[in-house]
Amino acid sequence: MRIVGGSLRGLKLADLGDGDRAAHLRPTSDRVREAIFNLLVNGTQGNPIPGARVLDLFAGTGALGLEALSRGAAHVTFVDDGATAQALIRSNVARARAQAGTDVLRRDAMRMGDNRAAPYDLVFLDPPYALGLGERAIVQAIGGGWIAPGAMVVWEEGRPPLVPAPLKQIDQRRYGDTVVTLARLPDAARG
Repeated sequence: MRIVGGSLRGLKLADLGDGDRAAHLRPTSDRVREAIFNLLVNGTQGNPIPGARVLDLFAGTGALGLEALSRGAAHVTFVDDGATAQALIRSNVARARAQAGTDVLRRDAMRMGDNRAAPYDLVFLDPPYALGLGERAIVQAIGGGWIAPGAMVVWEEGRPPLVPAPLKQIDQRRYGDTVVTLARLPDAARG
């Protein structure tokens, strides 16, 4: 696994192989990650990455958040409650020398509580497939004030997710066994 674009392009990330099923880790392939960032950068909604505060829920290896940082995001907060994921994220942040621009929270993405900092402009959501965890996590994040009005949500699943209101789906693509859904929180929406 490598960073596929931006200032960290080519950086090799800690190797997880095909994933860690016991820890529910299934890293986003380089090909799917590149497709996601092409959608963001070249989409009709405008590139949401430069200067963004990024929230990476179910962060796993941290590859999505680090890719955003490589492409100009201002700050990334990684959220995962697994010990294996925490070790991988910290290792990858160190490899990228990105400690100053990141936070790593050991927290259940479905029980985020209230946000006490500025909300996030770009959210990556990559839950274990087919368990309905993404739906619960995004509702909690919106309700807790984690997601800024107008924010873009990038959601990976094995099937098309049930995008909860007030999010508005704006695009959806299939890449092999991965469905990528882009949604936006309306500017007037607050938790």
